[in-house]
Amino acid sequence: MAVDGAAAGVLRPHAEHAFARELGALRAADDRPRPPRWQLSPWGVATYLLGGTLPDGTVITPKYVGPRRIVEVAIATLATDRALLLLGVPGTAKTWVSEHLAAAVSGDSTLLVQGTAGTPEEAIRYGWNYARLLADGPSADALVASPVMRAMAEGRTARVEELTRIPADVQDSLITILSEKTLPIPELGQEVQAVRGFNLIATANDRDRGVNELSSALRRRFNTVVLPLPATPEDEIDIVSRRVDQLGRSLGLPTAPDGGDEIRRVVTVFRELRSGLTTDGRTKVKSPSGTLSTAEAISVVTGGLALAAHFGDGLLRPGDVAAGILGAVVRDPAADRIVWQEYLETVVRERDGWQDFYRACREVTR
Repeated sequence: MAVDGAAAGVLRPHAEHAFARELGALRAADDRPRPPRWQLSPWGVATYLLGGTLPDGTVITPKYVGPRRIVEVAIATLATDRALLLLGVPGTAKTWVSEHLAAAVSGDSTLLVQGTAGTPEEAIRYGWNYARLLADGPSADALVASPVMRAMAEGRTARVEELTRIPADVQDSLITILSEKTLPIPELGQEVQAVRGFNLIATANDRDRGVNELSSALRRRFNTVVLPLPATPEDEIDIVSRRVDQLGRSLGLPTAPDGGDEIRRVVTVFRELRSGLTTDGRTKVKSPSGTLSTAEAISVVTGGLALAAHFGDGLLRPGDVAAGILGAVVRDPAADRIVWQEYLETVVRERDGWQDFYRACREVTR
């Protein structure tokens, strides 16, 4: 999947730049009603996320492979005054969907607050230029607007990543913003009122439950959409193949011919260890401590392509992905190594056509 509007030399262009051609074609073809300040109609946003072919023949590549209804509910939420919370296990494309929704709705995915344990309240509300503050006192010129404040003033979509990583008292600074659509600035005796078009997308990892649990007051301000893991192996293989192709192009890696077999093996291993059951339903296996997400599968295959390109013959082989799989599976050196070795001996070793893969994995496991 080629990116169509990336600036030369940029390692990871923003979605609105990477897919500028597709977004432009959609804007030209989209004659449906658009909410205030939206770049596309809800139909156009859904087509951008899920893919399709426009009347002029332009192919819109899918950015998300999953249930259509989930995407429609997320887009419909953004068209109301409710904020959107994308919830799911690690690697279910929450950040990816958030970025592309903001790019399609507002044409700008950069109004972003990255949640961490050290995120201060100023990152969500506003801060101060302390040189100006000391020289002139509180003033509009000394105020530093947060991405959320800018989104409110400009009628755009703000993003808050990893909301449950943010301390609870900082999270709650969103309550007034989301309920009253107002951000008070008591130091100036002023407030910023959100203009039409403003909304907010937050993401949260449901494995972080209990880290900084959302208060009931804040949770009520969101409409929660749960992003599931890919439903079928074919869906997950499709996702991994598309993202690996895109990442490979951005990194300048050659396309590996006949790499599909190794992608299928990586996805199969991850799905079986994740579910605790082989694909034929006959053998139960132990699950390791890690998540073994689709995002990790993408990373394993991309790393394998780099090995094949720079230290091999350009063909993606079992030995190129074996070390990456080991690193993804064995997070706990003691317990996970036992799980992995049992899986290799009871499942991989006996599987037809997997002998080269088995030998490569055994070699890096020793």
